[in-house]
Amino acid sequence: MDAQAQESFREFVANRSSALLRTAVLLSGGDRHAGEDLLQNALIRAAGRWQRIDEPEAYVRQVLYRQQISRWRLKWPRREVSVGEPPETGTGTDISAAADLKLVMRGALARLTARQRTVLVLRYFEDLPEAEVARILGCSVGTVRSTTHRSLARLRVLAPELAALGGAGRQPSPDPSPVEVRP
Repeated sequence: MDAQAQESFREFVANRSSALLRTAVLLSGGDRHAGEDLLQNALIRAAGRWQRIDEPEAYVRQVLYRQQISRWRLKWPRREVSVGEPPETGTGTDISAAADLKLVMRGALARLTARQRTVLVLRYFEDLPEAEVARILGCSVGTVRSTTHRSLARLRVLAPELAALGGAGRQPSPDPSPVEVRP
């Protein structure tokens, strides 16, 4: 890599690494260290091909997605994160409510399978259309739709507190009772 390409790569890393790291952390289930490893590996691949890459951010994001897919296909056992003390609960201010929401969401995402988490991150965090997610994951659009549906349903079961923290104001619909239909 020549000096101009090195400078271009350094500039790219300086400008885009924080956004790419957020995506990598989400893809890795909220594990910052795993997200950093994921991003570092993606940037190493990009550095090796830097002069041939037309759209660097798209290339790095593609590598992130594919590496994460490879990780969950390997079915490695999940490592548990140990902490000295449990996190404190919020004081009820808007800032703490946002922090609580982030913690609950991160915990709920971590309890999903890697595939479910990847589909949700691509669809809602990266705001990609279903067809693009299907292309990235190498599956059909129907698979993306059904996985998204099942993942959101699983999130609702795993973290019902998201409805209360999100402040959406939606009331759960009552259970439908049987209705007799006469011709």
